[in-house]
Amino acid sequence: MTQLKHFLLTSAVCTSFLAQAQDAPFFVDGEAQIVPGFENPDEWIREDLWVETSFDTDGDGKADRMHVDVTRPAQTNDGLQLPVIYESSPYYAGTAGNDPELFWNVKHEIGEVPAPPKHVEVVRRGQRPIISNSQVRTWVPRGYIVVHSSSPGTGLSDGSPTVGGDNESLAPMAVIEWLAGKENGYKERTGDEKVHAFWSTGNVGMTGTSYNGTLPLAAATTGVAALKAIIPVAPNTSYYHYYRSNGLVRSPGGYLGEDIDVLYEFIHSGDESKRAYGNKTIRDEIMRAEMDRATGDYNEFWAGRDYLNDMAPMKAALLMSHGFNDWNVMPEHSYRIYIKAREMGLPVQIYYHQGGHGGPPPVSMMNRWFTRYLFEIENGVEQDPKAWIVREGDNRLSPTPYPDYPHPQAEDVVLHLTKGGSTQGGLTNNKSSRKKEMLIDDVSLAGEYLARVKNSPHRLLYTTPLLSENVHISGAASITLSLSSSAPAVNLSVWLVSLPWNDEDDDNIYDNIITRGWADPQNHESIYTSQPLEPGVFYDLTFELQPDDQIIPAGQQIGLMIFSSDQEFTLHPKPGTELKIDLKRSSLTLPIVGGLSEFKNAVK
Repeated sequence: MTQLKHFLLTSAVCTSFLAQAQDAPFFVDGEAQIVPGFENPDEWIREDLWVETSFDTDGDGKADRMHVDVTRPAQTNDGLQLPVIYESSPYYAGTAGNDPELFWNVKHEIGEVPAPPKHVEVVRRGQRPIISNSQVRTWVPRGYIVVHSSSPGTGLSDGSPTVGGDNESLAPMAVIEWLAGKENGYKERTGDEKVHAFWSTGNVGMTGTSYNGTLPLAAATTGVAALKAIIPVAPNTSYYHYYRSNGLVRSPGGYLGEDIDVLYEFIHSGDESKRAYGNKTIRDEIMRAEMDRATGDYNEFWAGRDYLNDMAPMKAALLMSHGFNDWNVMPEHSYRIYIKAREMGLPVQIYYHQGGHGGPPPVSMMNRWFTRYLFEIENGVEQDPKAWIVREGDNRLSPTPYPDYPHPQAEDVVLHLTKGGSTQGGLTNNKSSRKKEMLIDDVSLAGEYLARVKNSPHRLLYTTPLLSENVHISGAASITLSLSSSAPAVNLSVWLVSLPWNDEDDDNIYDNIITRGWADPQNHESIYTSQPLEPGVFYDLTFELQPDDQIIPAGQQIGLMIFSSDQEFTLHPKPGTELKIDLKRSSLTLPIVGGLSEFKNAVK
């Protein structure tokens, strides 16, 4: 398969072999090392080509071709074959920017659907031969070839974006097949002159962040054999979970009013003459017809853009990476895929940090992963701890290892609500109050304000006693609520907070908000079906909050805040809807390391 010589070395014997490794990969402690002969960017070969796919999504009657670039050491022209690290993206050729008119209007009643947002045209940056410089300085010197491709309907690639449709899985699959020897590479966007990946060993790994992290998973769900390992960073693994929450229309953090058709418009940088076809057939006839902003229900459209449903063929080893305080692509996206891949028996590892969107694992961790599965070096990565979590205040390069995530010693602790929520009720493992308490929706009040204020008719707050010991939460908390609404539809928002609120200049992103969740009470029976609420009738619903792993320090209180419209995430209906909570039939379940005994010790 390759003329490559492997040098698997320990630190003690490394020096004596360096002279032999000037122009070939070598390994120390199971990691690919920087090769002197591969270090100089001026000597790299950089070229581009087009890879033909199995689909036509721009309506021209011809199979779409993807624009691909390659960066490789010069030695690969002399018979050296190397594995490939591949990143694909819809962003390389530019985007529409954050024009406010690009987003849906959220100032309306739940169930109403305003006019669609403004159409935008992306000004394309079509670059040749270098589509992107990401990954190259990290991996080419270590003995990898780096490849990029623009997604369908973006840059100089044919086709149309579908935002999670089948072509966004099949496009990287086609590139990977070319890298493994298939004769579907061409010198030009049109024409018959073939290009061959003679320098590739046929072993491919993928990585990337956000949308670029989604596409490795999309490719892996095809089961393409040459894709040996993926490292998705903050990937969007379900567009329903990105734009909806338990039946509720909910925006991703920082992008109020975004929906799947907005993202389509945002990335559609492909051939200008073919954009109208995609706008009609993809945006209008599929997305806007089926995405359902009226009810927020889960349907076949959303199921087809949920990669959890497509994982059966997946063979690639999986290292997930995410931030617990990513309120854009929320941490459930990685969690749900990691759990499924583990159940499937795939090699898995997960890296979580305490920050926001993005943040790859340390290069050393990625190096071990790619070394094992792309160079096929037996470095024992399968025996490494399954979970690596950056503890509060620690450097992201120094995660703490754990046997798995959630922590194997985490046990569910059911906490009950006691009266006083308009000021500060209780959160206890004893019985709930036999009482009903009310809040009034008012989206003009920010969630942070409601969590900090001493009393308010617009939220209910229930707290534990002051913690005398640290409490380690690991996993997904869940909440059960029995509630009634004065209106047929209402937003429901839940925050788990750490109090007192830290508003100092040096506060950390994790100091105050532990985790959050949102739901539509109309979907109390199923996310597939909404039922208008009958005013005054109590409905029971249970849903999970975003997964977390956080140590709440002694001296703080864990607080459960229940309110209605969330200024940052939900629709903005007129104030005034009343929500009543039946405390006796409501509870919070926290996954606490050490279980009930640890919680009791902490609240003595």
